[in-house]
Amino acid sequence: MFKIFRIVAVLEGLSYLLLLFVGVPLKYFGDNDIMVKSLGMPHGLLFVTYVIMAILLKPDRKWSNGNFWKILVASVLPFGTFYADKKYF
Repeated sequence: MFKIFRIVAVLEGLSYLLLLFVGVPLKYFGDNDIMVKSLGMPHGLLFVTYVIMAILLKPDRKWSNGNFWKILVASVLPFGTFYADKKYF
């Protein structure tokens, strides 16, 4: 399950970066919201999956409460899941 979690973390991070740095500028500067519409749902599903899997893996991986919260916060920061992957996974 941990291997799947790492894959989800990378995909969640990529979808977040695409949404922030491609979809949002296209929507607000190019009046084209197709990228936000097409990336929003997959990103949301990956985000929820990341959080649920982190909660399920916390006891198995023996993450301290501090590290666990850092892993969760990483999911809302650009490049955060990549940092968490290097530091905690």
